[in-house]
Amino acid sequence: MPHSSDSSDSSFSRSPPPGKQDSSDDVRKVQRREKNRIAAQKSRQRQTQKADTLHLESEDLEKQNAALRKEIKQLTEELKYFTSVLSSHEPLCSVLASGTPSPPEVVYSAHAFHQPHTSSPRFQP
Repeated sequence: MPHSSDSSDSSFSRSPPPGKQDSSDDVRKVQRREKNRIAAQKSRQRQTQKADTLHLESEDLEKQNAALRKEIKQLTEELKYFTSVLSSHEPLCSVLASGTPSPPEVVYSAHAFHQPHTSSPRFQP
């Protein structure tokens, strides 16, 4: 049977013989699979790295949270203590009893406002 020359058959004349076409397709398929395998491996590595980073960040935030909760507890205790001290001082306070409001500088020393909350000897570690 003679080979016709219509346009649909022209693509077959440019392609390699059927035996070579199969081996060429096989090579491309193997290359594509290898490339995909490497891409999948890299993707899994990135995913694992991201999970590890999130885990470390989570641990760090848990530690910060625990430290802040401890500080809140300490500050709450300090507030109770100072509220108690103030309550016991109010009946004895001559400034409050005189009825004349004084500027805060007179009632409280200036350095008292700049001391850290742990300056009270009662709350030292």
